Amino acid sequence: MSHPLAQASVRGGLSGRRRGYGLAVAVAGPTALTLVLLPVRGSLGLDAVLLCFVLASVTASVVGGVAPAVVASLASVGLANYFFAVPYGSLLVANTGEVLDLVVFLTVTVLVGVITEAGGRAREGAEHDRLRAELVAELGNLEPGPRSVENVLEESRSLYGMNAAALTRDGTVLVSTGHAEPGDESLTADAGDGLRLELGGPNRIGQDRELLAALAVTAGRLWRTERLAEQARRAEELTRIDELRSSLLAAVGHDLRNPIAAIRAAAATLGEEDLDLEPAERAELLTTIDEHADRLNAIIANLLDLSRLQAGVLSVQLAPTSLLDVLAGILRHGGDRVDLDVPEDLPPVQADAGLLERVLANLVDNADRHLPAGEQVRISARQAGRSVTVQVIDHGPGVAPERLAELFRPFQKFGDRATTGVGLGLAIARGFTEAMGGTIVPTATTGGGLTMTVTLEVADAARADR
Repeated sequence: MSHPLAQASVRGGLSGRRRGYGLAVAVAGPTALTLVLLPVRGSLGLDAVLLCFVLASVTASVVGGVAPAVVASLASVGLANYFFAVPYGSLLVANTGEVLDLVVFLTVTVLVGVITEAGGRAREGAEHDRLRAELVAELGNLEPGPRSVENVLEESRSLYGMNAAALTRDGTVLVSTGHAEPGDESLTADAGDGLRLELGGPNRIGQDRELLAALAVTAGRLWRTERLAEQARRAEELTRIDELRSSLLAAVGHDLRNPIAAIRAAAATLGEEDLDLEPAERAELLTTIDEHADRLNAIIANLLDLSRLQAGVLSVQLAPTSLLDVLAGILRHGGDRVDLDVPEDLPPVQADAGLLERVLANLVDNADRHLPAGEQVRISARQAGRSVTVQVIDHGPGVAPERLAELFRPFQKFGDRATTGVGLGLAIARGFTEAMGGTIVPTATTGGGLTMTVTLEVADAARADR
């Protein structure tokens, strides 16, 4: 927030520099006129000479105000009397009319100086009031944003030429800018609700208190608005965490209990010494324990992944990655359920190989749970300009278009035929994809079902952008 008033004095009046220039004109002007007119003084009357000296006095008053005008008038009267009034070379005046001319000249030039400075002050005051009104209007419309309070404090420092500015409450500094120096004097204004704007710097006389009050009110309003917004964000975050906690407890109470119960039952059966189990029966119980242990491991891994995504601590190592290499790991654990359509000359994508494998594995698992028996999940990949799109396609029951946005919410199951997780696979897939700079979009499959399209940047294109 920069404003022209920041370059103007908040105290009003002519600057010291202008007065200095005016005094220089007051001394140099009459002197120069004397040197110019002296050779022809015999052909000029005193009244004509004084008219020329009026020019120097008026110029000095316009530049520097009353003081330079008085100096120019006195210098002009003295020089005119000494060099141009008979007798020459003396301050005595032989002609009474010339005395009157000198007195009238002095009076008129001093009055001109007074009137000129008064007009200048009035114009500067009007301009100052206009700029102040404009700035106050800007302050009233200022919206909260990053460093908005600090920006108002900086503007206050600039306007009043202070070393430090702070917004305080009960003596405690809430926001501050600049650095106080020894001997600084304090200038304060009420910012509302116990807040105060405090400026520290050189002593200034005649400060614009109305503008200072407007700055204080604005700083206080922005600070309170930011606190309210922060509280709202915190409340929203707590609500989201509470919802996540409730969903997690529900999931733990159901989806974790089932595999644990199955493992315990199988283990208890194997531990019964009185039971004469056939080798095939023992193998089946061991398989049950292994399958449910894998299921528990997958559920816990998903819960941990979700917590990393929620906390923003996911580690991503982007590098050129072959999609076929990533899919090879998925095919090793269930190649019979996947129909692969990926060209061998597909360029590498910019991705984290481990995260990309988890994304595609979760999408395949989700599609497989909804497929009719005997059908396969289709994985198709193509290059599209600077990107590669990977589609995981199923011909299951699909999802209603109005519910597509719900797919990525944690703990959504959409009527799975069997409970095999806690409904985190798609949420994690989207989180991992976005962490790699990609996108994942659900659409309806032609003929029925669901298609998940993952888009990632080609590795060469990603390096070129850098």
